[in-house]
Amino acid sequence: MEQTNLIQSLNLILPEIVLTVFLVILILSDLIFHKNKSIIPYVAGTGIFITGLILINQFYDNGFAFSQSINSLRNYGMIAIDSFGSFFKVIVVISSLLVVFFSYSSLEIKNTQDRIGEYYALIYGMMIGMFFMISASDLILIYLSMELLSLSSYVLAGFIKLRDRNSEAALKYLIYGAVSSGLMLFGISLIYGLTGSTNLYIINSLIQAPNINLFTLSFAVILIFAGIGYKISSAPFHFWTPDVYEGAPITITAYLSIASKAAGFALLIRFIKTTFVSFVNSDGFWNLIDVFDWKSVLIVISILTMTLGNFSALWQDNLKRMLAYSSIAHAGYILLGLVVFSNQGLMAILIYFVFYLIMNLGAFFVVMLISNQIGSEEIDDYNGLGYTSPLISVSLAIFLVSLTGIPPTVGFIGKLYLFIALVDAKMIAVAVIALLNTVVSLYYYIRVLKHMYLVKADENTPVIIPSTGNKLLVSILAFAVVFFGVYFSPVINFAKSCLIILGL
Repeated sequence: MEQTNLIQSLNLILPEIVLTVFLVILILSDLIFHKNKSIIPYVAGTGIFITGLILINQFYDNGFAFSQSINSLRNYGMIAIDSFGSFFKVIVVISSLLVVFFSYSSLEIKNTQDRIGEYYALIYGMMIGMFFMISASDLILIYLSMELLSLSSYVLAGFIKLRDRNSEAALKYLIYGAVSSGLMLFGISLIYGLTGSTNLYIINSLIQAPNINLFTLSFAVILIFAGIGYKISSAPFHFWTPDVYEGAPITITAYLSIASKAAGFALLIRFIKTTFVSFVNSDGFWNLIDVFDWKSVLIVISILTMTLGNFSALWQDNLKRMLAYSSIAHAGYILLGLVVFSNQGLMAILIYFVFYLIMNLGAFFVVMLISNQIGSEEIDDYNGLGYTSPLISVSLAIFLVSLTGIPPTVGFIGKLYLFIALVDAKMIAVAVIALLNTVVSLYYYIRVLKHMYLVKADENTPVIIPSTGNKLLVSILAFAVVFFGVYFSPVINFAKSCLIILGL
């Protein structure tokens, strides 16, 4: 019986196993082909692609891996495999595959060709950490997977080591990460002391006991949220984000803004839904156990996050730094989908992430292509680009307009479903605040377009000429932003089919 359970568990985590195998293959390839490392990006891309195929094949599989019997009634495992987790793993796979393409064209990464094997191995380390983090239903595994993700990303943040800001980014990331990790571990120890368990499903039943110490439980939950909040860049745990995004290679900045954030949100949603929800009513609203006021806390944090992100972005002259604050603001918008504690809100989050992936990675890709040629991300160096480099400029304009949330782009659809969820939950005041924040964000996105189109080109204005492959990729991403902004029903239906989170 135990052998059968082990085989079933290993089958459920087959994508993670494939990633681990390809991580070993990458390291061996780096050792074997140390004189010519051009094969390594192809090995990395192949591994991610195969993982994606296996993930799609097992997309709607449900079950617990490495389960333990509780009271001989139910089996709860350390890893919960469900369509919700599979959805976020697909987001990670797609963003990883795109980042491998970006890295192949990145001048920053080409300048570190002698260490390219370590670069892709660390990306794989991040992916394995994110995959386990998305599906983890045990506090110990949550902590270990977060550490695996964090340790890989600390190194990648300062990977190129060409400027002082690269090392500064890695050091700040490490310091903030170590503090949040310590806080989270302390919170986990308090939860274990209160309940005698680290399994989220068991904790759910134990915290409903009348003799539970609510003050200690609330303190522990806040400490754990500090660790998760750091991963999703929510205020007041966002201070690392602008410095790290500016100092890291553009490819890693783009990767952190999508994949790491997606894994963090998947963890937060699963943590709340599994640990603090007793049942889901017929209207799709979650009934929370009355031990911690999640609604008030998340409303305050989401409003604070989007407001700080948007207003801080107003004064930024560096595009990477501006997109970092934009990423913080978007974390605030996404939190709104969780605040309503309903299936409608959860669906809005899933929809938003699909569209956020396309528009944000597209924006970072264009910034990378421009930086490759002019060696700068300063907004003043974009003067007149609309006249000399029409394809790149129009694509960037589409991505920025979509990030604002203006129709007919995917950004508008993403925010529309968030607002629908808020109105459905009768949270009109919060919806109005989010709408006003969107108006603020319009200023700093349009400011980039002003520099590209309202400043005349002169003899010093560069002409950005990407390769044919890069032109094609930019065009596909820009087209997807507009296409799915008009024809979005497939994404909506896909998100509706991914709402299953294994519960009690």
